[in-house]
Amino acid sequence: MTPAAALAASPLAVALRGSSALHAAVASVHLIGVALLVGSIAVFDLRLLGLSRSLPVRRLAAHLLPWSAASFLLIVPSGLLMFLARAEELIGSPLFALKMMLLLAAGTNAALFHAAVFRGAAAWDVDAPPPWQARVCAAVSLAIWVSVIVCGRTLAKA
Repeated sequence: MTPAAALAASPLAVALRGSSALHAAVASVHLIGVALLVGSIAVFDLRLLGLSRSLPVRRLAAHLLPWSAASFLLIVPSGLLMFLARAEELIGSPLFALKMMLLLAAGTNAALFHAAVFRGAAAWDVDAPPPWQARVCAAVSLAIWVSVIVCGRTLAKA
């Protein structure tokens, strides 16, 4: 038995597949987490793209980043449960692999932004255009997150 088959045969996976109410609850928690994460990221990215320049970037980050982090408390466990229910199918899916690669790219983009570009935010905190590097990171972030959502919804329909 493959590891994916073993996961799919677990009592929890069987319960998730056998109960539409349980599956709907897990999927709802996941979608609420995604909405919280992508919503907070989108607001920040739009600020980096130059909208609402009167809002201080650093204060906005301090307000939104805890919400983004908290969303992982919803997304990770619910995502793992949804994977568990369809492990055999998803493990070989190119679309699932793409979604995972996009998530890695989103994390890498955010890490690069915070490690490099955001360090100079004091110079463009309020009423100044963010540097081109910040705008590129924001545009890439938005594109990645839209792509993650499209992959997730497509996988859900499959």
